[in-house]
Amino acid sequence: MRSLAYLLIGAGAVYAVILALVFFNQNRLLYLPNLPSRELAATPGQFGLAYEDVHFQAEDGVSLHGWFVPRAGTARTLLFFHGNAGNISHRLDSVAIFARLGLHVFIIDYRGYGRSAGKPSEAGTYLDATAAWRYLTVTRGVKASDIVIFGRSVGGALAIELATRVEPGALIVESTFTSVPDLAAKLYPLLPVRQLARLHYRSLERIGAARCPVLVLHSEDDEIIPFSHGQHLYQAAPEPKAFFAMRGGHNDGFFTSGAAYVQALDAFLKNH
Repeated sequence: MRSLAYLLIGAGAVYAVILALVFFNQNRLLYLPNLPSRELAATPGQFGLAYEDVHFQAEDGVSLHGWFVPRAGTARTLLFFHGNAGNISHRLDSVAIFARLGLHVFIIDYRGYGRSAGKPSEAGTYLDATAAWRYLTVTRGVKASDIVIFGRSVGGALAIELATRVEPGALIVESTFTSVPDLAAKLYPLLPVRQLARLHYRSLERIGAARCPVLVLHSEDDEIIPFSHGQHLYQAAPEPKAFFAMRGGHNDGFFTSGAAYVQALDAFLKNH
């Protein structure tokens, strides 16, 4: 009996350590600016795209970096929020797709990513999204109705939150979770993650307040964020809205879906 008691105490201690690690390391688990590297691996120029290096500041003074990729003959501009790993240089395939669709593209790195200063946090990334919007609308003078906000994965959560506070021309959400606690409950079913959560990104609660047409894209093959998350976001989104079921994994669905993905984007942009 004594050995069993020791075993239970030991197991409880290990479980408590795991809970503590999860509670105090949530930022490190979500934000992965060094995966694969914080260094910029390429530039739009290597994809045959003209671009401008853009340096701007968030409201709290953090210095941010992004690229503005111009396209002739259009006013429409895509504001691009990427996922939780890597940086803007790892999204050039996607930037090229939107450029070929005839949009200017402004893609930014969040604080702590790429050449942006600071450390990432939920509140901080919201400030970064606001600063990017302000750069487009104030510094460059782009009309709000000419801006399409695009977000992939955690970037979709930022896109949704921003779209509830401004009035863009459209919102595109790709491979995004309903909330961090919802996703964590799927990834860590044996832990009380909802009680431990310090990061939230409550996309499902917010998307209904978006004041623009919405396109939700998600893959049934997504191995990280379940397809049901995309379905729930679509159901909660306001009209007019559209849904496109991609193929492929979480990080390559846009590539695997190929021409059908591009056609879905093109149709949505032409309709709205």
